[in-house]
Amino acid sequence: MNIRQLYDEQFILKYFRRRILPLYTDCQNITRVKINGIKNNIWENSYHVVVEYDTYFTAAGNKTKKLPIFCSAHSHEPRRNIYAALCFLWSKSFARGNLTIPHPLFYSQRFHGVFYRGLKGNNLFHFIMAKDMAEIKHLLRLTARWFAKLHQLPTAGAKNFNKKNSLIATTIPGAQHWLKKIRDRYPASYAAAYNVFSRLNQEEKIQLASLSRRYLIHGDAHPENVIRIAKNKIGLIDFTDMCLADFARDLGAFLQQLEYMAGKFIKEQDTITELKQIFLTEYVKAAKLKLTADLQQRISTYYRWTALRTAIYLFVSQYPEPERAQMLLDKLKQE
Repeated sequence: MNIRQLYDEQFILKYFRRRILPLYTDCQNITRVKINGIKNNIWENSYHVVVEYDTYFTAAGNKTKKLPIFCSAHSHEPRRNIYAALCFLWSKSFARGNLTIPHPLFYSQRFHGVFYRGLKGNNLFHFIMAKDMAEIKHLLRLTARWFAKLHQLPTAGAKNFNKKNSLIATTIPGAQHWLKKIRDRYPASYAAAYNVFSRLNQEEKIQLASLSRRYLIHGDAHPENVIRIAKNKIGLIDFTDMCLADFARDLGAFLQQLEYMAGKFIKEQDTITELKQIFLTEYVKAAKLKLTADLQQRISTYYRWTALRTAIYLFVSQYPEPERAQMLLDKLKQE
């Protein structure tokens, strides 16, 4: 297997004619594929890629139909689970209506990747960067309804699509792995990172013990994964981390990432607080819940966990930013 074949137009054209064309019975041919590499991490012995293919079909009456096909492939992390998660949601008619998801096409063992028809549109972060406040508020309400729709879905027949992601301690790459990296590279920050993690891990254990059941969660809730398809239609992408867990995890993660990303472009803290409140108020309304002290505490746990994950990434990524990471860690120590 050569992962670079995913970037070869002639190969992909033949591959799509064989694997994808039969899935679209109203089309006679695929005439052209335009390749756009979104994530292009190819190393000597591993890879992590996301590739978009503008795929041109010939439909009835010789009409051309363009569809956005995507491939998400990883050499060492699961991708079959994305296909399984999307297939489960489609089997439950989750894609219907104005709160939708990508359409799974097939899983390739050859590339360790999932192929799916994606969603076309700008993401929520695009509107945050543009400081389009009216659109941001509108999209936040739709996003809250999307999460409520997912969390209310019956889990009968659903497997735990990414079991490691269900717990703080085992979320990829796992606490032992990243703690060791911080200890080796930034020993002065290790104790603080360990103490914050230990506190959050203990909070989660207590909270999960009191929950009557687990819920399907997206697992990677942030503005870049929210796609505006039309005025009143959105979808979420990237189901790598979908699993069974506490639904408060999606809420805490989204609120933290909304604050973190919006803070880069919107300097008024009152405005950011208002945006977070819009999302949370709309969620509890759509989910028909009360914002109890217990729920607020669970949201807080996962809000702080997401902030810690951001700090971890800034410490141990390929291009580390230890100063920014330490700022987040110092803030977490005080909370």
